[in-house]
Amino acid sequence: MTREPPHSTFEASMSDWTDRPGTSPPEWTPRREPLAPPPSTRTAPLPGMPSPAAPGRYDSGPHPRGGRGSRNRRRPSRRRRYLRTAAVLSSVLLLGGAGTYVWADTRLDQQVDLGALGGRVPPGKGTTYLVVGSDSREGLSEQDRKDLNTGSAEGRRTDSVILLHTGANGTTMLSLPRDSWVTLPPYVDPGTGRGYRAAPNKLNAAFSLGGPGLLVRAVERNTGLRIDHYAEIGFAGFVGVVDAVGGVDLCLGRPVRDEDSGANLPAGCQTLDGAEALAFVRQRKQEDQGDLGRTRNQQKFLAALARKAADPATLADPSKSFPTLSAGLDTLIVDDGTELPDLMALFEALRKATGGGGRQLNVPVADPDLRTSKGSAVKWDDRRARALFRALREDRPPG
Repeated sequence: MTREPPHSTFEASMSDWTDRPGTSPPEWTPRREPLAPPPSTRTAPLPGMPSPAAPGRYDSGPHPRGGRGSRNRRRPSRRRRYLRTAAVLSSVLLLGGAGTYVWADTRLDQQVDLGALGGRVPPGKGTTYLVVGSDSREGLSEQDRKDLNTGSAEGRRTDSVILLHTGANGTTMLSLPRDSWVTLPPYVDPGTGRGYRAAPNKLNAAFSLGGPGLLVRAVERNTGLRIDHYAEIGFAGFVGVVDAVGGVDLCLGRPVRDEDSGANLPAGCQTLDGAEALAFVRQRKQEDQGDLGRTRNQQKFLAALARKAADPATLADPSKSFPTLSAGLDTLIVDDGTELPDLMALFEALRKATGGGGRQLNVPVADPDLRTSKGSAVKWDDRRARALFRALREDRPPG
């Protein structure tokens, strides 16, 4: 096979719609089990955890000068007591936070090697994250799969694909329909080792055929945007996060019912638990524009989830904040260059974009029901999409 020339410009990546040979990407490394956290070295308990110290007073013993307790001692001033209490609390929070940081950092499953991918587009300005919601059933029991209407299919496919761009001109969250009709780069089937030439297909096919690596290359090839970080969460993690924060409040203008996803929600304002939320963001058959309607529902739900997770009542309650963090990490997959600070920056950008401090967009579409050899697909509006992608690549406000 001959080597495909790298796409040095956005126009080349968008206009290449024909088959041609190219280099084969490295094989997709199967998911490995997250590393177990090392033995704790904390000297103070995490917030919300019981103290290892024995209960009781510490000043009840004999006074060094023979007095009883503090009777012969000068009581500290109120100001000194306040300062002392503040210092103790600060130390406990600092040590607990450090312990939590180490624990969370060891839980990151950094299985995607972006540096090993070939034929990538040049870096742009700002930082671009590829955030993927996958239908991975890992972590779900057979009963869970039945209860959540996830089916029994093995492997992973995308249920949502979101580009999150941050830079000097704010934050933009851009949803890419999973049925987008794009050109997949050349790839090697990780199961058979057989190589395939570039060809048109649905964006979701990139993930199912070649995993995160092929999806990243497909997004870069068709948008001209360099992916700096990758983050993916599966069904189990999604449900766990929603349940950990106590459910998410959402107002629906009409009833939502879908046999495939299991959604059966009345109209009006309500609190969705994890299973109901998953059914809501997965359903699309009753939406007027199918996959496009689903992306709008996903953005609406993410905004509500971000508000709930960032609520002071949630953050200050260890019984909610720690299970939320743990549930999110259970099925989270990131690239090997993503550390905990990068993940925190991603969450903050997501919160801004969904909380009114940024932009929530869908890729411009020319035909939401394009007939193809792979079934109905979503055709982008090439001219408007090019302008949008170029603005993000150059870190300019879209539009």
